Amino acid sequence: MHDIVIRTGTVVDGTGNPRYVADLGVDNGLISAVGNEISAGRREIDADGLMVLPGWVDIHTHYDGQATWDPYMTPSSWHGVTTTVFGNCGVGFAPVRPGSQNYLINLMEGVEDIPGTVLADGIDFNWESFPEYLDVLGSTKRVMNVGAQVPHGALRFYVMGDRGADHDEVPTEDEIAEMARLLEESLRAGALGFSTSRTVKHKAADGSPTPSLSAEDIELAGLAQAMRRAGTGVFECNSDLGPGEFLALRKFAELSGRPLSVLLLQVDAQPELWRQTLKQIQEANADGLSVNGQVGCRPIGILMGLETSIHPFSSHPSWRALASLSPKERVIKIKEDASLRRSLVEVRPNDGHTKWMAEALDKSFELSDPPDYEPHPSQTITRRAERMGQDRWDLALEILLQEDGKGFLLFPFENYSGGSLEVVREMLVDENTICGLGDAGAHVATICDASYPTFLLTHWARDRKRGKGVSLEALVAKQTGKTAASYGLLDRGILAPGFRADINLVDFASLSVTRPELAYDLPSGGKRFIQRAVGYERTFVSGIEVMCAGEHTGEFPGRLVRGEQRRPKL
Repeated sequence: MHDIVIRTGTVVDGTGNPRYVADLGVDNGLISAVGNEISAGRREIDADGLMVLPGWVDIHTHYDGQATWDPYMTPSSWHGVTTTVFGNCGVGFAPVRPGSQNYLINLMEGVEDIPGTVLADGIDFNWESFPEYLDVLGSTKRVMNVGAQVPHGALRFYVMGDRGADHDEVPTEDEIAEMARLLEESLRAGALGFSTSRTVKHKAADGSPTPSLSAEDIELAGLAQAMRRAGTGVFECNSDLGPGEFLALRKFAELSGRPLSVLLLQVDAQPELWRQTLKQIQEANADGLSVNGQVGCRPIGILMGLETSIHPFSSHPSWRALASLSPKERVIKIKEDASLRRSLVEVRPNDGHTKWMAEALDKSFELSDPPDYEPHPSQTITRRAERMGQDRWDLALEILLQEDGKGFLLFPFENYSGGSLEVVREMLVDENTICGLGDAGAHVATICDASYPTFLLTHWARDRKRGKGVSLEALVAKQTGKTAASYGLLDRGILAPGFRADINLVDFASLSVTRPELAYDLPSGGKRFIQRAVGYERTFVSGIEVMCAGEHTGEFPGRLVRGEQRRPKL
């Protein structure tokens, strides 16, 4: 008798193969049988009318701190994620010398927009080395499995001290050797990879560039050789990918013999650069290297509301004068005080933020309910205001004041240069890309993309109206079997005997993402965006039900994933 049998569900198995109706048996945390004549189970679940899907493997998150204090790992657990990988973009919290934690907090606050007060209050820092950090993660209960990468910024600062925070400083031979030793040690202890940042967009909270921005070839070569000696791990990089930059990353892949994963997205300043990068990825793979581009599934955009970190009026003197009021009191004041509203709308401060917002309104949209992440360009705030004969700043404020000040604007700043998601579709269907970039756990009060796994299915396999979609089978594989395999986690992401019983039962007809909302539930009362999902009937991790009808069951079977995992023998 099986532990669990899931009956007559429509199986999309994570390989990209066509869906089929079958029963699925689970024993001892593993899938034990898939077919039409499976014997009885101690627990039987009727999945007629439901999709039976692998648990999502989200390889690009920033739960480095949250994983130590939040066993529920929200919002990701609401969206069917059963394994997550953090330590991306060269930032994280190990290794760390006693007394130097504030630097890593400052770096994470600036690069990933997680308030320093939240991190300082939430993280115990009861480790120094990266292996010790892994031990802490391994001893902490949670709903999902987690894996961590060694961040370049922390490694550099640990070895070089204050000099390591300056990207212009070149490490000595001894310092490179020590960084390499520590990286190899960490990979052998179970780190899933090594990450770095080479983009000017990444700055610490004090405005200084990320320490790995311009790491020279000699430093990267030493770290690549450490990865070759360890024989395990992925090299993940967030880079501006300008002329010649990909060649430096390719050289690292060649020296290390390890897979390379780079972020691939469209930026307004160079809207066709992603095509050049994708071609270079294709050529590298044709030459025998292992390289993938991590792609998103919708615009990367800033959410702006009257309680968020950024909105069109956040630098206005009249707005700042309301700082002592509660959010509710501010809304009432603006609605009742006509002179205050006129000041906010008609007086334009001569500052950088206001000038940026003037440009942003040309590309910003009202975030509807349910949210539309592929709005038509005719619906920008500027164009709507023109049609209505209304001042665009007044229209923006009117939207933000809706629902007692809970209205939102969406400012897409990447993946939306042409006013549609057609380029995103091109990225998604390419065999050299995998799903990533959700950034769950980061940008807590500006961006809310932890719902990527759900939106990927609803928009692209069912709802898209402004162009072609993508098959459900291909999309499921893109964020299960393929993401798992990209990190050598060959024991999950596929529904077949011997694989981990990480499973989602989904009512695909009702599957949807809700409108984002602000919650004040981080340590120290910090605020963050959350976004829930509808349609996940049940989620299992290692055969244990962790979610039922959108609610946590109180079970915590999640474990630390240490290093690559072998493919089951079928």
